[in-house]
Amino acid sequence: MPDHPVIPVSVIIVTKGEGAFLSPTLAALSGFDQIIVVDSGGDADTFSVAQSFGADTVAYTWDGAYPKKRQWCLDHVTLAHDWVFFVDADEIVTPDLTRAIADLFVSGAPDADGYFVRGRYVWGGRVLRFGLTNNKLALFNRHAFMFPVVDDLGLPGMGEIEGHYQPVAKKSGARIGVLSPMLTHDAATDPARWYERHERYAQWEAGMNARNAWPVDPVAGRHRLKRIFRALPARGVVAFLYCYVWRCGFLDGWAGFDFARARGWYYHRIAALSRRAFNAQ
Repeated sequence: MPDHPVIPVSVIIVTKGEGAFLSPTLAALSGFDQIIVVDSGGDADTFSVAQSFGADTVAYTWDGAYPKKRQWCLDHVTLAHDWVFFVDADEIVTPDLTRAIADLFVSGAPDADGYFVRGRYVWGGRVLRFGLTNNKLALFNRHAFMFPVVDDLGLPGMGEIEGHYQPVAKKSGARIGVLSPMLTHDAATDPARWYERHERYAQWEAGMNARNAWPVDPVAGRHRLKRIFRALPARGVVAFLYCYVWRCGFLDGWAGFDFARARGWYYHRIAALSRRAFNAQ
């Protein structure tokens, strides 16, 4: 049982027939007032698992246009609270993170309009202590942020859900904080599936680069760094060295090396596909 009052936040988990992996994610969310699983196609097994944990269930069918899946949830799903927390089906919210979110509401209202939530990767069954961490603006007031429309319709690798970019503020002056405790992100339960999925992501990112379609990151410094990184000719090498050397991924042993190598491969593929698209013009 949670050691704090029920957290007045609506947790949204978007899935695509992932009921077999969903139980640990849902079990870690018992302290939140509302949990909603939004599944593409309304998979019966996924809904059965979700309902066994007391979660609400919503079926989703993409119409090929915007809004995509996460913004559709904000627009169409009945939410009990203004604050939402997007959690992926392969993420586990730790007790420390749960307490940190609960503490935001102890005095009545958080001191920001949204918060970056960081995640430690799980690679080969091991929680990585070093190397790259995930960082998403996943907890926010739905009246302050939205997922932007970008020019990606028709791109190879494009899907029904928003890609690797952050929600944007609905108006200037939105305040953004960072929560220190992390969740865990099991990125590679099936390594072959990880590479297959990231090949699609690489195709999409190369298309986004070609169209210059990236939205402005809500944090100016992050936006500048991303622009610099996308222009680097050896992104794969830089990504590997950043993860394995600069962020001390080598301290995680073989898992740290294998993860850094996979990240390097991913950005190498983006660069290669971007060059191919440029040469075809």
